[in-house]
Amino acid sequence: MLVKDVGVCIRAVDYSETSQVVTFFARDSGKVGAIAKGSKRPKSAFDGPIEVFSHGRIVFSDSGRARLATLTEFEQQAGFMGLRKNLFALNCCLLGAELVGGLTDEFDPHPRLFESLVQFLKDAEGSKSKAELLALLILFELSVLKEAGLGPVIGVCANCKSALGAGRCEGYFSSSANGLICRDCEGSFPDRIRMSAKAGACLAELKLLGRSGQSELREVEGVLIAHLTELLHRRPKTAKYVLSNWREAVE
Repeated sequence: MLVKDVGVCIRAVDYSETSQVVTFFARDSGKVGAIAKGSKRPKSAFDGPIEVFSHGRIVFSDSGRARLATLTEFEQQAGFMGLRKNLFALNCCLLGAELVGGLTDEFDPHPRLFESLVQFLKDAEGSKSKAELLALLILFELSVLKEAGLGPVIGVCANCKSALGAGRCEGYFSSSANGLICRDCEGSFPDRIRMSAKAGACLAELKLLGRSGQSELREVEGVLIAHLTELLHRRPKTAKYVLSNWREAVE
């Protein structure tokens, strides 16, 4: 059975001299792994090799989920090519795509997450500063966690439910508690990560991200990467490029 959908390529690897194995995140089908036969041929049916973040209308054969689907058509739309001109933007988007792939299941639709991914790529491509890019990434990471049913508790203490925000002193983040915890509760969570007052306020009140300094944004992203590492049982491969390049990337 052929399935028609709209998707964004979040992973592409060579399968042979002429073919690729690609992973699309599609609006109605969710994550779809497929083989694109002959995609690397000069006159392929896919207008050449399929690249990460290429997007558009796809048609694939439903293999019953027991094996890879077969991509039969891909009508690529223009867009997102500007990411190749900004290394930091590209690394942020690659991290976002890795998280979508790691935190969603095959053929599990998440239409809102699909729309969030497309918007994230658009916003990242048009971003004017590297600090803005990191703020966009943090918001997207939180949206991925929410859609996966793993959204952290950030407005109140995850343990005692007391309010958190700009008026509170420094706090902590705990993966085992799945969220921010206050100073009164931190002793119950050995995995806690201490956060400065400004960084904790950014995470508790997301509207502050756009006005936050470079050090606070980097601190929040570091905490989220640590949390995602616990959830995925491995550190995201692309995380090191986002954090290690920070000093060179900020403007």
